[in-house]
Amino acid sequence: MSRPSPLSIGALVAAPLLLLAGLWFAFGGEGESQGPSAAGPALIGANVSTFSPEQKRAIEGIVKDYLVQNPEILVEVQTALETKAAKEEAERTKKLVAEHAKDIYRAPNAPVAGNPNGDITVVEFFDYNCGYCKRGFSEVAKLVEQDKNVRVVFKEFPILRDESEQAAKVALAARMQGKYWEVHRDLIQTKGLVNEAVALKVAEAHGLDMAKLKADMVSPEVKAELDRVKELANKLGVNGTPHFLVGDQAIGGAPDNLYDVLESHVVELRKTGCNYC
Repeated sequence: MSRPSPLSIGALVAAPLLLLAGLWFAFGGEGESQGPSAAGPALIGANVSTFSPEQKRAIEGIVKDYLVQNPEILVEVQTALETKAAKEEAERTKKLVAEHAKDIYRAPNAPVAGNPNGDITVVEFFDYNCGYCKRGFSEVAKLVEQDKNVRVVFKEFPILRDESEQAAKVALAARMQGKYWEVHRDLIQTKGLVNEAVALKVAEAHGLDMAKLKADMVSPEVKAELDRVKELANKLGVNGTPHFLVGDQAIGGAPDNLYDVLESHVVELRKTGCNYC
């Protein structure tokens, strides 16, 4: 999870302290005292420019002294900010998944691995030249192998370079000959750059009809699938790979315990049920 910027933290800390400092002025500090009834509302809506230079310096001193004496508040504010951001992101994901569930989980031409009739579907947006996708693949494969009732949908999302799109076209064309998983598995485990030449060699090694494969690579069906995924990613706000969805839970990146994270979401979803995934 990304951390808030120092500016965000400073704004969150300074705003309430500024208000406190303003109230201090109102109840006996520098400047003219106006009494609680008049000062409170005025200060709450006041702009910083309403304070005199002397008051601003005094407020800055109060803020600085407070933070120096209570540095732990920065950690508290950061934790609260991250918790709030995570909650908002979870709610946003839940809403978006509900709106686009069919395209996410039941797109007709999406490549599938594992049990095609599985009770729970895991979705991955990935790029063949993404190092994190390569690192996380063993965890995805483990899920496919160990949970015989999981269905995994792969979203070819070649955003890193042109070569990634070349490889994606080969993989999607291989799906049309029933060999997607085999080709995908080898491509995602390939070290170094994955491009069309590399992908074609992998496809040939799996005994595919190469003339048909090359024709399918430039077919409207393959283009439509790539366009659908790109459009879906844009709607969902997916801008990096790998990106996983299990029900309405999103997992960005490839943590070291990816299998455990995915499986825990699968187990939990089996308890609650999912009518669209």
